[in-house]
Parts: sequence; C-alpha cells; structure tokens
Amino acid sequence: MEQAKDFLQESLALHGLLSERPDSDFELITQFKAWTINDVLRHLHYWNWMAWLQLNDEGLLIAQMSAIARAGGMQPVERAHVEGAGGQALLALWKTQAEATAQAFSTADPKARLKWAGPDMSARSSITARLMETWAHGQEIYDRLGATRVETDRIRNIVVLGINTFGWTFRNRKLDVPATMPFVRLIAPSGDVWAYGDESTAERIEGRADEFCQVVTQTRNIDDTQLQVQGQTAETWMAYAQCFAGNPETPPEAGARTKHSS
Repeated sequence: MEQAKDFLQESLALHGLLSERPDSDFELITQFKAWTINDVLRHLHYWNWMAWLQLNDEGLLIAQMSAIARAGGMQPVERAHVEGAGGQALLALWKTQAEATAQAFSTADPKARLKWAGPDMSARSSITARLMETWAHGQEIYDRLGATRVETDRIRNIVVLGINTFGWTFRNRKLDVPATMPFVRLIAPSGDVWAYGDESTAERIEGRADEFCQVVTQTRNIDDTQLQVQGQTAETWMAYAQCFAGNPETPPEAGARTKHSS
C-alpha cells in the first residue's frame, strides 16, 4: 500500500529532525497537554507496535487493550513498554518499530478487516491513521523546537481522512449531520489543486492543504490559519473538526498552538 510508504517517509522526516538532538531536548514540554517530546515518541512508538500486532498477533493486541483499561490510561502502559527509555535510545526504538510496521502493511491486503479498540477497521485505514498520528503529533515537536516542516503531497492521505470524517465530526457531538458537505478546494504542497464536493454550493473552504490538515487533526485553531471559510456549515465543521476516533475533543484555543520562537 502506498500509505505504508507515506507513513514511513513521514516517520523518517521526524527522525531527521531529532537524530542530532541531545537527550535533554526530549524532555522539553510541548503545547499538547504538556507532554514532553519523550511522551510523544512513546505514544507513537506504542501505537505503531499495536498496529503491527493487528497483522501479527491479534491475541496480544487484545491483551494490551485490557492492560490499558486496567491502568486507567495509555501513558503508564506506553512508558512500561519502552521500560522508561527516553532521548536517543527511545528515538532508535521508535524508528525500528516504524520501519517494521511500514514493512508489515506494505504487503497487507488493503481491505483486510483488523481488530482495534473500537470497531474493526481496514488495513488501509489503520496505516493511514498511523500516518495521520505521526504527522499530527509531529507538529507539536516541530513547534517546540522552532522548526518548519517541509510538507509533501503525502498529506493528501490526511486531507482525505478529514473529508471522510465530515459527518463523524457532527455525529460525535450529537449534532445533526448537514445534508451537504461544503465544497473544499485546497492547494497541495506541490501546487496541485485538490477539490472535494459540489463546487456549486455556497458553503466552501479554500486554502492550503497543510492548514486544512492542521485544523482537522486539531493542531491549530481555525483562526490561526489563512483558510477561507464561507457558510454556517463550513464554520461549524472547522470549529469542531476531528478526524480521529474517540470522544469529542476541544480544538486548541486561538494562539495556543504556535511555532516556538527559539
């Protein structure tokens, strides 16, 4: 699957940002729930492993889900999985697992149904979710280190995920799903134009694809982007957009998630 290659390339880009950093940098606190960079990497590493288990050991996957429930949250289990490793040692563990997960999914049947915490999901959906998580959680690392990410068209996977979860954003908040999705016109990192929906509708969202991804993954408030939003449905969607599973999450306040100045 092309998504497996895209996931690996996104992981390697993040690895490149961190590969020469001292271990002390990994204890810097990000703007995401006060997680450190170590916390972010432990989270990504553990769930990359869990995705690998979907294809290789369903029984252990289910056992790990039970362990999370008993622990009352993810972080104790994520920390125990790497035996408290941090810094460059953790980075090496994460990279090795990301490569193994990408390899496993590269030859998987995209339509294979796989166990997960919620409903079963397709193999394509699973590895796309890993790409999305790597990109989204990578944002807080880039922000904290004052770095600018070089975007590529592999973020189209995240754009499509954002489009496909239009209805979910409303249902998850117990709101009526609008009959028509706003027209979305985005400029890709390559300069290509990606368009979704009916262009004749007055409801529309236009702008850069990476900023659309930032909003649907909740790494930026819509007011901190230059996206052009027209219409009530479009405004409501962008105010609550959530392309990931789970209970409704509150997007960051305007100005709360920004690139660090140093």
